[in-house]
Amino acid sequence: MPTPPPTGPLVTRDGVAAGLRLLGVETGEILLAHCSLSSLGWVNGGAVAVVQGLLDTLGPAGTLVVPAHSTQLSDPASWSRPPVPEEWWDRIRATMPPYDPRSTPTLGVGVIPETVRTWPGALRSAHPQTSFAAVGRHAREVTDGHAPDCRLGERSPLARLEELGARVLLLGAGYGSCTAFHLAEYRTPAPRVRVGRPAPGGGWETVTEVSVDSTRFDELGHDFERDRPVVRGTVGAADVRLFPVADAVAYAERWLPLHRPREEDFPHPAA
Repeated sequence: MPTPPPTGPLVTRDGVAAGLRLLGVETGEILLAHCSLSSLGWVNGGAVAVVQGLLDTLGPAGTLVVPAHSTQLSDPASWSRPPVPEEWWDRIRATMPPYDPRSTPTLGVGVIPETVRTWPGALRSAHPQTSFAAVGRHAREVTDGHAPDCRLGERSPLARLEELGARVLLLGAGYGSCTAFHLAEYRTPAPRVRVGRPAPGGGWETVTEVSVDSTRFDELGHDFERDRPVVRGTVGAADVRLFPVADAVAYAERWLPLHRPREEDFPHPAA
């Protein structure tokens, strides 16, 4: 049977930029963008056109930041989609290529972040599993200093974005994708976990980290939107939300201990 034609709407680079400007995205600002390409409609030029539209809106003085996470650099014992045989685990750990900000691809964050990661002039932070990529005037300031034992806390780009007055753009993405909420987890009681990954110089390493968990973030976002100013609209077929990073973090710091309390603990040293 013939493939049915796309249902649209037709979305273009200029249309993305026009829609964002109408919602109040300003030239020169810093955006932490979480984007779903498929939510927009039929995009002429795909992810490249969306990134171009974002950069057109921000202008040369602006900065586009995206999560560039590489969750594949993790302990195979924790893999479930799909799992691998236990007899493979040691060999996988011994041979997994270490993180390289230039060549390690993103995983699980969509095609738009991967497009930004490979954009001319893009910079990427140093954390091997939860890096961020940035293009624009403040890219180096945002990405520098991402500590290898601080996934999404005070020594990550999230804290720099908060300090710089950045805003979050949810472009077809829900609050469950809002990484800014994770910064609040570092400021409220939370359990610690042991995180395995390939070591920079080869071999395997394990670090102790705050347990990050996006459970109930959709509910958190619903309450945040009810109580705090959030710009809402559409670009193409995608629902859009726009709000300051600092507002989201401050609200989550109050909400999480009340609605999703977690006991703070410290793991025993690895054997």
